[in-house]
Amino acid sequence: MTLIIYNLGMVDNYPFHLFNGFPNLYGFSGLDRRSVEREEPNWKQKLLNDPNTRFVLYWRSKSLISESTLGYPSATKLKLEEIPPNLKVTDQNVFLGQKNGLWYVGIDISSVDEFDLNKGLPEDSSFRNLREVGTILDRFDACILSYCRAIFYWQQNNKFCGVCGSKTAISKAGHQIDCIKINCGKPVFPRTDPAVIMLVYDGDRILLGRQSVWKKGMYSTLAGFLEPGETLEEAVAREVFEEANIDVEDVSYHSSQPWPFPSSIMLGFYARARSTDIYRNDEEVEDVQWFTRDEVSQFSKLGKSLPRKDSIARCLIEDWLRN
Repeated sequence: MTLIIYNLGMVDNYPFHLFNGFPNLYGFSGLDRRSVEREEPNWKQKLLNDPNTRFVLYWRSKSLISESTLGYPSATKLKLEEIPPNLKVTDQNVFLGQKNGLWYVGIDISSVDEFDLNKGLPEDSSFRNLREVGTILDRFDACILSYCRAIFYWQQNNKFCGVCGSKTAISKAGHQIDCIKINCGKPVFPRTDPAVIMLVYDGDRILLGRQSVWKKGMYSTLAGFLEPGETLEEAVAREVFEEANIDVEDVSYHSSQPWPFPSSIMLGFYARARSTDIYRNDEEVEDVQWFTRDEVSQFSKLGKSLPRKDSIARCLIEDWLRN
């Protein structure tokens, strides 16, 4: 059987036209996901034999990264013949899509013992946590590695049916999991947990908080997960009140960001404060404060720091500072 190649009209460039601003990391890759082709039963064999296929390897929450020049890491994309014999292609894989004439497939080799892991791999490569290198990776590399991380986390956590407890099998090129029990057969699809993250402002100052597990002095925007039966705007208001006792209004959408640590979509908002007296209603945050524009611009002098550069929280703050 021949794999049918569909033309879905996606462009090879980064689709920055979809967002009027500074696009968040881990998104806007320009990858054509070719979702129709996931239905083809022989997708894997076709791509294994295609010289234009590149494979990215994943091992226990880490991605294979090359760094031939110090400070310039990149996702290691291997041809089939470059994959060492001890790292066999298994059912733990996912068809990611196509860009610039190349097909991309992720392979989960978490079952490989650590002692045997690096045998035969490029000398300048190693398995590293995406959090370590995400901010300095090429946008496309960061996107496909985060995509792999999220999909494989989902696969690893759905090896048994949540309805009947039977074993499951991966289908649809890694994008569906099915219960193998005949009279059940429940399908499961990749899960993404929606979380709201919001910059609350009051005139020329913003509300930032910190958790005790963060590095000393780091402050960020408030955030929390959406609850069932709740709108995004309600979630913004609830989380801000729970963490700081502040009422908000005029909740407006800013942007979103895939956040594969492990499987969230961060939905960014701005919200204007209706009240300003801070009181922590729970112990989720260690501290919450109002900071003026000048204070945020000179955080380092105050012994404080902003969130990671690859986070939507940082983007919300920097966009506010620019306006």
